[in-house]
Amino acid sequence: MASSITYSEKIRSLKTNPIWYKLKQNKMTWIGIFILGIIILLSLFAPIVTPYNPTKINISEKFQSPSFHHLFGTDEVGRDIFTRILYGARLSLGFGIVVIVIASLVGVVVGTVSGYVGRILDQIIMRIADMLLAFPNLILAMALAAVLGPSLQNAMIAIAIVKIPVYIRLARGEALVLKETLFVKSAETFGIGKIRIILKHFIPNSFSPVIIQATLDVGDAILLISTLGFLGLGAQPPTPEWGAMISVGWEYLLTYWWYPTFPGLMLFLSSGALNLIGDGIRDILDPKSAR
Repeated sequence: MASSITYSEKIRSLKTNPIWYKLKQNKMTWIGIFILGIIILLSLFAPIVTPYNPTKINISEKFQSPSFHHLFGTDEVGRDIFTRILYGARLSLGFGIVVIVIASLVGVVVGTVSGYVGRILDQIIMRIADMLLAFPNLILAMALAAVLGPSLQNAMIAIAIVKIPVYIRLARGEALVLKETLFVKSAETFGIGKIRIILKHFIPNSFSPVIIQATLDVGDAILLISTLGFLGLGAQPPTPEWGAMISVGWEYLLTYWWYPTFPGLMLFLSSGALNLIGDGIRDILDPKSAR
């Protein structure tokens, strides 16, 4: 009897709130949410969590090993690494999210127009997108960042350009399917303008696949931002950015292991947590990936 009640409760929960039901079943997604939540909370309350300034130099305390006063030790000029990691989380996570939001918005609009209008406009847009997709993400981002100049803002622009073609193809594919549906044909028959059709029907129906792709891409964007910072094409010293910290710290790895290790560990945890969350959202929103 107890098992029957439990099964009925599960069915009722699935009917009333299927998204919450699926989310509860995915333990790995909750692990990702927990890890990312801790990182975000620590970064937001960094001035309260740590008393140190992320850019203030204190030569007398350089290369202090991890201790109660300096949880992750200090760097070559005496700056607290734990403090710099927390402030760096604001840059890496914040800019990673902003890059993907910009890329997805631009890509969805351009891809939807390309798929719906078609003809010569579609050919031009898709050939440009194919040309950009022909290059590996990192190589193209490095080339664009080098042309624009080494800075965090230019690195964001370069990564956004790299990511836009992915969303163009995704939105175009959805548009090609939707333009043949009955409700779009009916809207055209009643004389509704193309812009209104795109805004009312095409873009809202592209929401689910774009959200899935965007969630998975945030982790990749953070890695690309850190990689460009590591190569000297992203954030410049003394900006507390994870990639830039690893770029300097790896030279001291054998002697002062904590310097590059903790920024690298934070980068691994944040990108891994975002991938776990992205997988969970894909399981929820994409019926094809149901297990």
